[in-house]
Amino acid sequence: MWFGVSVPLTFLGAYFGYKRMVIENPVKTNQIPRQIPEASFYTKPLPGIIMGGILPFGCIFIQLFFILNSIWSHQMYYMFGFLFLVLCILIITCAEATILLCYFHLCAEDYHWWWRSFLTSGFTAFYMFLYSIHYYYTKMNVTGLTNAFLYFGYTLIMTWMFFLFTGSIGFLACFWFVRKIYSIVKVD
Repeated sequence: MWFGVSVPLTFLGAYFGYKRMVIENPVKTNQIPRQIPEASFYTKPLPGIIMGGILPFGCIFIQLFFILNSIWSHQMYYMFGFLFLVLCILIITCAEATILLCYFHLCAEDYHWWWRSFLTSGFTAFYMFLYSIHYYYTKMNVTGLTNAFLYFGYTLIMTWMFFLFTGSIGFLACFWFVRKIYSIVKVD
């Protein structure tokens, strides 16, 4: 089954991938990198990454409580329409917060935005993990090392997937934003 599905899809993806045009930069870049001036506190990498994850987490933490209840406390989750609305708000919030911080960094002449944009919105997963720790110690009534290992193991898997999801949203939003603003710049 794996061989019959994965191998043809690999070759199909490679075929369509090689047929696409290469992404080109909207402006010419200099071969010699510019020196980045001294950054203020909020434009340094770590404070920006930490601040960037708070706002998207604020959008989801109420729903996170209900989702954790449905997973670990055997309660039914029935608000899927509202969950979809929260997902849309999360995507918009991740994109906007990351674009805003990317713009601040670009205004401060710091052009290292690639990984910072991924980590800025991906840091929401760190807050999700902290909330999961809080949930474990305040809402769960379990004892034993095996139960804790299972809970934190599955929580780390969910957190890692959420990190990749939100980080990808932030990076793609910044990639679109930077290409858009630099394609408008007129260079003589």
